[in-house]
Amino acid sequence: MQFTVVTNHESGYEVVELQDHASGARVQLYSFGALLNAFTIPTKTGSFNGIDGFASIEDAVTNATAGFKSSKLSPFVCRLQHGKYRFHQKEYTIKGFYLGEHAIHGLLFNAPFTITHTKSTASEASVIFSHHYKGTDPGYPFSFTLHVKWKLSSGNRLQVFTTATNTHSSAIPFSDGWHPYFRVGDTIDTATLSFTTNKQLEFSEDLLPTGNIIEDNRFMVGQKMEGIFLDNCFLLDKGSETQHHCTLKNETVTLTISPDKHYPYLQIYTPPHRNSIAIENLTSAPDSFNNGIGLLIIEPNHTMEFSTSYTLTANESL
Repeated sequence: MQFTVVTNHESGYEVVELQDHASGARVQLYSFGALLNAFTIPTKTGSFNGIDGFASIEDAVTNATAGFKSSKLSPFVCRLQHGKYRFHQKEYTIKGFYLGEHAIHGLLFNAPFTITHTKSTASEASVIFSHHYKGTDPGYPFSFTLHVKWKLSSGNRLQVFTTATNTHSSAIPFSDGWHPYFRVGDTIDTATLSFTTNKQLEFSEDLLPTGNIIEDNRFMVGQKMEGIFLDNCFLLDKGSETQHHCTLKNETVTLTISPDKHYPYLQIYTPPHRNSIAIENLTSAPDSFNNGIGLLIIEPNHTMEFSTSYTLTANESL
């Protein structure tokens, strides 16, 4: 069979590998956080992994908050100002993880997920990870279930589908996203980044949206990344029927990211080491629980789904 799913156990978690034997593409996933740890394709010079991942599950567990590599961002994304918000006339304070004064990156980045389904056919290999959040953080006492499906198909296309279901007795505030770090070589300085918007959200000194939009045309036609430093959020055109794309490429490989319309925000971060770049698909802007920018409200027993796809291709013929 062209596509297979291989599952192994390691340190109390599952390591899942999706394989396309025709193209040689392989995807490694951890049940720890349902995170994407590797996306490897053959190139003329050998196997290339487009993900800046962890050395092992033990490494992921120990260093999950050191950059939040490939973390699931849920039920809030990026920064939440002072970890506080008001919902339905009540004040809440997140316990969670803080960077400086602000809570960041949700509550599920280190959550254990359970494999609930795998599939391997002539056209795809896929796995579904599930986690039921029981409202354990006093700042977010609202239960919900998250299903995360990763699917590898022909053309080195990797899709991720996130389904959130409100299992609480009343409506809940919600946002969703991912925090993967991508690489196209030893440094991002040789890469070109492009995406289909010139609308940047203005940030305060604390990297929180002010509500203003800044025009930024650098990435519409492609921007060489040498000397470019980013920790910014961009707004995609939610009213457009055109598929949005974000492309990161150099002479060796091209990565194309294609979010659906439910991920209208694109957060970009260049870490100091510059070995990789975080390109994050988000349903809302940072601090949406306070500013309401893109904030979702999920009614009891209702479900919302979000998806994006990653295509990694070699630029040189094998």
